[in-house]
Amino acid sequence: MALQERPETCVIAVDGPSGSGKSTVSRRLAVAVEGVYLDTGAMYRALTWAVLQGGADLADPEAIAKIALETELSIGTDPSAPHFAANGTNVDAPIRGPEVTGAVSAVAAVPAVRKHLVALQQAIIAAHPRIIVEGRDIASVVAPDADLKVYLTASAAARAARRSAEDATDVAATEADLARRDKLDSSRAVDPLRQASDAIEVDTTGMGIDEVVAHLLDLLNSKVSK
Repeated sequence: MALQERPETCVIAVDGPSGSGKSTVSRRLAVAVEGVYLDTGAMYRALTWAVLQGGADLADPEAIAKIALETELSIGTDPSAPHFAANGTNVDAPIRGPEVTGAVSAVAAVPAVRKHLVALQQAIIAAHPRIIVEGRDIASVVAPDADLKVYLTASAAARAARRSAEDATDVAATEADLARRDKLDSSRAVDPLRQASDAIEVDTTGMGIDEVVAHLLDLLNSKVSK
């Protein structure tokens, strides 16, 4: 399925848990609409890296917020080569490592951090006419007026298999870690992971990337043609 008519302006919100296919699908969609791509999860990871570098106690929200709000982020939105830097240091590799992965939910749960990043994300969205934004609270908080809202999901086993293949980790351990993060992300007091009431749920368990992208382009075509 190809895009029948490229919209002049377009915001697509793609939410869902880890391993649901958000990143790959969102980047492909951005290319299809000739737009840009924003990985909001990577923004939280970049600040988490800075917090860890600063030696903050992850049980101290004020210490986390102080470092996070003083960190200068550089965000690349090219879907073919997205990149992130914190205080001038490229963090593309370390933010995907186990240390950051294990700490990011704690940092993302701090209200001051979320308020800071949501404002930054909204500014980036406003600066681009066509943008695909992926995360956990895009449709519900960051871009509630998005043209298309999608909630990608998949079975726990499928998500674990995908993530362990990407990271070359044990499937059982990966599934346990995903369950831990899901619980933390869905139970935090501020902007928890949840499906927006008007988002379209897409279960990607038995779908390949091409199928998912084609389905979402079909949904977008329906929106554009109205």
